[in-house]
Amino acid sequence: MRVFITGGTGLIGSAVVAELLTAGHAVTALARSDASAAKARAAGADVLRGGLADVAVLRTGAEQADGVIHLAFSNDFSSPEALARGIAEESAALATLGEVLVGTDRPLVTVSGTPWIPGRASTEADPLPTDGPVGGRSRSVTRTLELAAQGVRTSAVRLPRTVHNEGKGGFAGLLTDIARSTGTAGYPGDGAQRWPAVHALDAAVLFRLALEKAPAGSAWHAVSDEGDAVRDIVTVIGRRLGLPVESVPTENFGALGPVFATDQPASSDHTRATLDWKPVHPSLLEDLEKIQP
Repeated sequence: MRVFITGGTGLIGSAVVAELLTAGHAVTALARSDASAAKARAAGADVLRGGLADVAVLRTGAEQADGVIHLAFSNDFSSPEALARGIAEESAALATLGEVLVGTDRPLVTVSGTPWIPGRASTEADPLPTDGPVGGRSRSVTRTLELAAQGVRTSAVRLPRTVHNEGKGGFAGLLTDIARSTGTAGYPGDGAQRWPAVHALDAAVLFRLALEKAPAGSAWHAVSDEGDAVRDIVTVIGRRLGLPVESVPTENFGALGPVFATDQPASSDHTRATLDWKPVHPSLLEDLEKIQP
């Protein structure tokens, strides 16, 4: 299968590209910069130059592909306005990709976060929350899944708060960066809130499985660790960096503060049983031991 992928050179995307190529698929990666293009080519992918805002380029990539995986996002959380711009850009990109694939029965695999349900671990059957700072992403994913009624084999891989590899990535990676810059390994509230996690290499396998065989309109949970207490996560970060570990005000974490403070464990029982997905790589707490001071 010829697969067009956006976000193919990031921490998650690089793992997905490698997984696809190993499985015998051909890959064309969207690349905005010379550095990204060089990285994609070195991995064995073909390159289509452009960014997520280049609608004509996205259209070309989707038209020439047997299937599409969307992973790109601005990842600019510096302000509510910057986050809103990134969400709007992604929404327009997904609409373009979906429009090209209408009536083709080709797969379009997109990405979202796992939802949070008070008092229990969320499941694949739970709807995505459409409020809060990232609610716009949920709305665009929901619209994409609805294209199943128009002949697109849509699916969504829901990623947990931390997708990690070699101690880097996700919300845990953000906490590590904040700790380095402030001199304190901080967590919001009492730190008992739980975050799910998955190794990037395990997540990559699930993206491939969704591309190859997920039914139209389906959602899947790329969750290996159902929920680690944030305090436990930050304790490892503090120890590895040699920094004090303590609770800090939620507002210290900016636009993502309310999300950081939320208890949000997630289950992947249905995904494992239905797609025969079997995570095998290190857990988050194990992987964080690779953080270098």
